[in-house]
Formats: sequence, structure tokens, C-alpha cells
Amino acid sequence: MSTRTEIAQMFLDACETGGGWGACQAYCHPDASFAAQSDALADVDTVEGYTNWMQGILQVLPDGRYELNALAEDAGRDTVVASAVFRGTHTGEGGPVAPTGRSTETDYVYLLRFDAERIRSMTKVWNDGLVLRDLGWV
Repeated sequence: MSTRTEIAQMFLDACETGGGWGACQAYCHPDASFAAQSDALADVDTVEGYTNWMQGILQVLPDGRYELNALAEDAGRDTVVASAVFRGTHTGEGGPVAPTGRSTETDYVYLLRFDAERIRSMTKVWNDGLVLRDLGWV
């Protein structure tokens, strides 16, 4: 495993388990950008904001967990690609409605672009509409 894929793996573990920016910042540039074509994340434009959003989601979906399916580096483009599945049930307080007890299982992909050995930007490819329907939020 290359250094960048190792860094990506550590970052993913910290992010996807709700560590927030405090646990993730060591792997990123302080001003690392974030992008996603999803309504749920429309106001999030930094990796700091996204990792804190994930921390909040895991309060709403306390059994939330991820399963990494693939992790690969494109060294020529300074990018690591991760494919995963997230599962969780809305039993925690918060979110747009009271706990529904409904569950979701959603695939997503991260594109982590590196500058040296730190994440410079992150893109999430994800169908948030499916998740919102699964959880009974729309």
C-alpha cells in the first residue's frame, strides 16, 4: 500500500466513524475543499465542514457504519479513489424529523486529491435522494 492510500485509509476511518475535524485534520491541508452534487451537502464546501457533518450524522444514525469496497491510487493525478457502502438507522435525536426507526444502505465514492502527503480536496459522489427516502425524511 502506498503512503497516500495509507493516509486515505486513516482519514476514512476517522471521518466515517464520526471523529470530526479533530480526528481528520492531521491528514488534510487546513483549507482543504469539499464538493458534492447533493442537496444534503449543498452548504458544505470544506473537508472540515464535511467531517463535522459526518460526526453529526452519526448522532442521528448512531449505528452508522461503513464498509470499504475498494481503495486505489492514481499516482499520476495525485488522487486516491475510495468506494464504500454506508449503513445506518435513524434512532438518534436530530435530523429533520423525529427518529423514524428506518434504515438506509447507500453506496458512495470519494475522490481524495493530494498535495504532497495531505488531502487538498475531496469530492463525494452519492445519491442523497435515495437516503432521504429510505430514512423517511422526505
